[in-house]
Amino acid sequence: MKTILVTGGNGQLGSSLKKIAKDYPDYQLEFTDYQDLDVTSQDDISNYLDTKPFFAIINCAAYTAVDKAETDIEKARELNSMAPLYLAIESEKRDMGLIHISTDYVFGNTKNTPIHPLDTDTVPSSIYGMTKLEGEENIKNSHSCYAIIRTAWLYSEFGTNFVKTMINVGGKSENVNVVYDQVGSPTYAVDLARAIMAMVGKLDSFTSETLHYTNEGVCSWYDFAKKIMELKKLKCTVNPIVSNQFPSPAPRPSYSVLDKQPIKDLLSITIPHWEDSLKECLKKL
Repeated sequence: MKTILVTGGNGQLGSSLKKIAKDYPDYQLEFTDYQDLDVTSQDDISNYLDTKPFFAIINCAAYTAVDKAETDIEKARELNSMAPLYLAIESEKRDMGLIHISTDYVFGNTKNTPIHPLDTDTVPSSIYGMTKLEGEENIKNSHSCYAIIRTAWLYSEFGTNFVKTMINVGGKSENVNVVYDQVGSPTYAVDLARAIMAMVGKLDSFTSETLHYTNEGVCSWYDFAKKIMELKKLKCTVNPIVSNQFPSPAPRPSYSVLDKQPIKDLLSITIPHWEDSLKECLKKL
């Protein structure tokens, strides 16, 4: 049985990997969070990896407070840029594979057609996006066997996310304002977790990959919110607004539809439509 280290084990994606771990009996997933492993310390990572012969690392740890990152720059860089560097260096020393989760925010606001994983026009417009891009580059420069998977609009039955926020608001309010000029594809974390485990099975057959994974389909945040209210039968009216009516410290990408064909070809997978996955998630809430 191959042992895989999962960092950020208590986040949305880590919790989703825990949920499906039993479906992959050939792998032993060892989950850690900051209490168990400080991924911003190269020494801590080195000492932890020396405890047993790990096969690979799935790095789900990240600083994801997008607005807070605009002022908490040092902490965001430690988690999003330096931690991937240390994980890459130490796993490369031990000939281990590394799967790292990144974000659509590395592209900023320059896109208006589905973004290919190998698109080099990365112009992040936020500290979060900038530090995540730095993390990607640190891995590429330090590791020979890695998979970087960018995702977007992540939600699940775990943690805090847009779906749970809308359900909470919809149960208390008659109206909610949601932007309609930001377009992308929601991603159910359990679907992404399954794609990651499929990627684990491919680590022996390639050297490096940068890929995209979201659910199929395209919508605005307004469309997403409307569908949540409809499926939950909440009598809350969703009002469409433009982004400048809802200012935030960190700019959000106006278009973050990711091209998933490369990961579908590599893993021979079919990706569920976001509406179908939303229904699955809502059954569990």
